[in-house]
Amino acid sequence: YFIVKDSTDNDLSFLQKMAQADIDEGLYSRQLYVIDHDAMRRMGKADVLIAGMRGLGVEIAKNVILAGVRSVTIQDEGVVQWRDLSSQFYLKEADLGQNRALCSEKQLSSLNVYVRVSAWTNKLDEDFLSKFQVVVLTNSPLEEQLHVGAFCHSNNIKFIVADTRGLCGQLFCDFGESFEVRDTNGETPVSAMIAHISKDNPGIVTCTDEESHEFTDGMFVNFSEIQGMTELNSYGPIEIKVRGSYSFSICDTSNFSEYVKGGVVTEVKQSEILSFKPLNVALDEAIRDPGLVEMTDYGKTQRHLSLHLAFQALHRFTQKYSRAPHPRSQAGAEELVAITKELCKDAKFDELDEDAVRQLSLVASGDLAPVSAFIGGLAAQEVVKACSGKFTPLRQWLYFDALECLPQENDGVLSEDACAPVSYNRYDGQISVFGSAFQDKLKKQNYFLVGAGAIGCELLKNFALIGLGAGEGGNITVTDMDSIERSNLNRQFLFHSKDIGRLKSEVAAESVKEMNPYMNITAHQNRVCPETEEVYTHSFYSNLDGVAAALDNVDARVYLDQCCVRNKKPMLEGGTLGSKGHTLVVVPHLTESYGPSTSGGQKAIPICTLKNFPHRIEHTLQWARDQFEGLFKQTAENVNNFLSDPTFVDRTVARGDVEAVEILEGVYRILGEEWPQNWADCVSWARRQWETLYNNQIKQLLHCFPRDQVTSSGLPFWMGAKRCPDPLTFDTNNTTHMDFIVAAANLYGQIYGITGSRNRADIQSILQGIKVPEFTPKSSVKIAVTDQELKEENEERKEEDKVKLEMLKEKLSKLQLKDQSFRMHPQEFEKDDDSNFHMDYIVATSNLRAENYNIPTADRHKSKLIAGRIIPAIATTTAAIAGLMCLELYKLVQGHQKITSYRNAYINLATQYFVLSQPCVAPTYTVSDEATHLSPSNMLFKIISCAVK
Repeated sequence: YFIVKDSTDNDLSFLQKMAQADIDEGLYSRQLYVIDHDAMRRMGKADVLIAGMRGLGVEIAKNVILAGVRSVTIQDEGVVQWRDLSSQFYLKEADLGQNRALCSEKQLSSLNVYVRVSAWTNKLDEDFLSKFQVVVLTNSPLEEQLHVGAFCHSNNIKFIVADTRGLCGQLFCDFGESFEVRDTNGETPVSAMIAHISKDNPGIVTCTDEESHEFTDGMFVNFSEIQGMTELNSYGPIEIKVRGSYSFSICDTSNFSEYVKGGVVTEVKQSEILSFKPLNVALDEAIRDPGLVEMTDYGKTQRHLSLHLAFQALHRFTQKYSRAPHPRSQAGAEELVAITKELCKDAKFDELDEDAVRQLSLVASGDLAPVSAFIGGLAAQEVVKACSGKFTPLRQWLYFDALECLPQENDGVLSEDACAPVSYNRYDGQISVFGSAFQDKLKKQNYFLVGAGAIGCELLKNFALIGLGAGEGGNITVTDMDSIERSNLNRQFLFHSKDIGRLKSEVAAESVKEMNPYMNITAHQNRVCPETEEVYTHSFYSNLDGVAAALDNVDARVYLDQCCVRNKKPMLEGGTLGSKGHTLVVVPHLTESYGPSTSGGQKAIPICTLKNFPHRIEHTLQWARDQFEGLFKQTAENVNNFLSDPTFVDRTVARGDVEAVEILEGVYRILGEEWPQNWADCVSWARRQWETLYNNQIKQLLHCFPRDQVTSSGLPFWMGAKRCPDPLTFDTNNTTHMDFIVAAANLYGQIYGITGSRNRADIQSILQGIKVPEFTPKSSVKIAVTDQELKEENEERKEEDKVKLEMLKEKLSKLQLKDQSFRMHPQEFEKDDDSNFHMDYIVATSNLRAENYNIPTADRHKSKLIAGRIIPAIATTTAAIAGLMCLELYKLVQGHQKITSYRNAYINLATQYFVLSQPCVAPTYTVSDEATHLSPSNMLFKIISCAVK
């Protein structure tokens, strides 16, 4: 790109100019499903200062830059030291003695071309601070925090303090006297179909019994499409009170009209105004008002308050000695306890956890990458909230510790000598906590990382910083079969624009080698599945110390878990969904394994709902996706199999008559009467397809079930979840109608190898010459209302299908192709390529179906999320989850055998929800009179082995 000079900006790239106009959905696509367009636009106007470029500061900067604010300024007066390399992933040995901010600027700038990144190496003064909307201080002295915090509070600048000390972390937020939260949780507004509304005070709304509603007390809702009690359609947001799984009460409806039928109720998000206390006030009030301290581990409630005072004591210690307590110094620990006790007296706090204070002192000089990753992820999310008004901010303190990572009692006590700094050692920050012997052990580890996507990149970064597999005999094997796409760059920070199209595993391996040149890493491009068991054999697993799963689907996790159980290897597993994330640690013979999948995730949509009775946009989008797969992928694949495999027909017949008829009819149709000879034939096919889907089929449905149809109980057939449809009339001036024709015709041409066109004028000209056959509904057609009815109908027409099948087999046997080498081109659905007509087809097909049934349509962005089954993602959650996983890695490498030291986690950064819990114990089964710890998935294997013996 080139530089644009103007009177308002010194240097502004062309891309940065463009970013001010709109949002790059190709880059931010996954994040936009977490943070909406409006919130992203507000972020795009924010200038952020991040002070301190050690490990924590660079972690926050990386995440904020990826998120897409207008500018980030990084500030640091200090120079690079050996211990910085323990957690600062953009510093190298060649940078020693140079300014940390200047050394980090170039690499941070490369993360996002839409964000201006600059470095500042001077002190922070008020003139400089006034340029920013958000100020973040990391690893700063308390005196500076108080001064900067007071200035920010009085000038309505959002202020954040983040700090890490060994295995402990601290976070503080002050967003001013009046901060508006526009969306407290980021969840999709709840909605439900209405079955009945009473005339009463209060009125009782009963939802359809398809599934229980998800409303909660105090929500506000709007009503629409109600027939009868139409007053509610324009009433405005109404507060509700839940009465049961299918009902809730609203306002007085006694004077409204009688409810007749229909209606949709939808949650209306309410903004909130929050008030924050300045740092000097919140510092003292946290003990008196524990509500100011967010819990990250409910088993450590008192420890959190003790850490609040202990961090203040650390500041006093540091001010006195100009350093933190020496690693593992018992004298330093006792002095810190004494200082903390003095603070307890002033705060009238008598529940001090002295052991936690001692432990903090022993590790306070340490600098650990996983802790920086976790606290950095949380702090960056608070920056996003401050800039966008999206999600509920931290109010106002958060403390975190992972002191259970330290050696267990039977492992012996670490000495000061063991944890003393080593000359010219990049791992000094970690040795200060765990000792040099543990560092040697880390270097010798052999780990298998499955997945080099968002979590995989973050894990590899942490692996490089902690030195996992970075010594003689150590190695990391990473496998990922995917290539880098542009949408990956927003959260998979090891990749850059120049890497698009390259294999993820190879680029990730190269990137972490730059972070730590001592890394031993091997890149594979294999899927881990039964088909690759010749590669990932028992011998392969036998040489491993553990496995890390960074996968994006349940089936792959289940399979990998089975491999780990079978080979008795520990597994670290983590996943994210937008602002939510989880971690799981599996320790052989100690904790429960991931286990078999007990749920299919999303509830399957009934076939009859999809075919004839949709009532949500999710239904029309799934129907559109099914249409795409059937017309442009599966049928084309079946044709190719028919043309190349003489046994195809027999194999198809073996699948059952109903399925065989459907498949063979499709093959015969596409090789016979529907074979287009040119582009005009493709347009003609698309036009007839439109008429069939949106006019003829709807007319047939209404013929079978007229608008005034009643059920056997006398109730209207078209009510509740059954929306009465209307046929559409084709109009070349209707944009959505033409969107369908253009996309469908081009896709149909593509599977035959016919070149299409986007020229709408030419396509309209072709359409004028197309005669669409008249349609008359048939009384002989039966339409199933439920899936059970559909199953019964299929049974009834077995004989009819057998006759059809024989006729189809005969017709197919007589087919003669002019070109025996002809093969079709099946379309593999790709949601992120805007030039391939795939999403064009899905959006138009779904929205026309929605128009049939009077369902609110969805724009391209929402349609891509649902039809493309996209997993929303943001870098902040990914960083935090990877940090938690690597804290569990510390325990595995040390060989902890007490289940109380391990933690599984569930977090939601949108609402400050944290649950860190002890894993479940591995179930015990009695086999041959011996109690054995087994996962259920490995139980049968063990029983068979015993039987063989």
